[in-house]
Amino acid sequence: MLQILPVEGIAEIRPGDVLADVIVAACGPQLQHGDVVVVTQKVVSKAEGRLVAIDPLDPRGHQPLVEAEARRVLRRRGDLTMTETRHGFVCANAGIDLSNVDAGWAALLPVDPDRSARGIRDRLRALLGIEVAVVVSDTFGRAWRRGATDVAIGIAGLAGVADLRGTPDALGRPLQVTEVCIADEVAGAAELVMGKARGVPVAIVRGLDPVFLREASVAAEIVRRHHEDLFR
Repeated sequence: MLQILPVEGIAEIRPGDVLADVIVAACGPQLQHGDVVVVTQKVVSKAEGRLVAIDPLDPRGHQPLVEAEARRVLRRRGDLTMTETRHGFVCANAGIDLSNVDAGWAALLPVDPDRSARGIRDRLRALLGIEVAVVVSDTFGRAWRRGATDVAIGIAGLAGVADLRGTPDALGRPLQVTEVCIADEVAGAAELVMGKARGVPVAIVRGLDPVFLREASVAAEIVRRHHEDLFR
């Protein structure tokens, strides 16, 4: 049975905090072998010092950061700039966020979210002696669909995409094109208990099929390559 458990009681994260230690202090005894720990990008960025001061009175004070953080600008509409980040993610404003940070500050994406996830996973293994997977999640919009959902921008110990091509469907016919983004599904599920304003930056997803747990994984496998992209 799949369970999604919020990790509550985590105080405000500051630069230099060791997130794995914070997680263990909040829920260490609850963690089990095979769990997936989902951590929001915001607290990862805070812990890694990815905070930049901006003019709190200028509603566009973060715009120079967007230009600096973007690999490419894809579209502009009013205050919205659609960008491709250095990681290959297509998202609004290069992933720069002003919510859930102090006024006058902007949070940038982690430099290497996969490395961030691996660091948390390795530290949890060292502290608790168990194997868990870690997902760093962020909130993205989607082309052609309204609303936003959490997706995986960093992963460790979990498949990004599960290739089900060639496996039988419910009627025994082989699947032809089915690839499932397991990491995004886990991130979206975890967001249901974390929310945007509940002060819950970590969740545990328990009961995931072990077939989706793997040692080598990177978020880059989720990003569609340019030559496969019909719309960029």
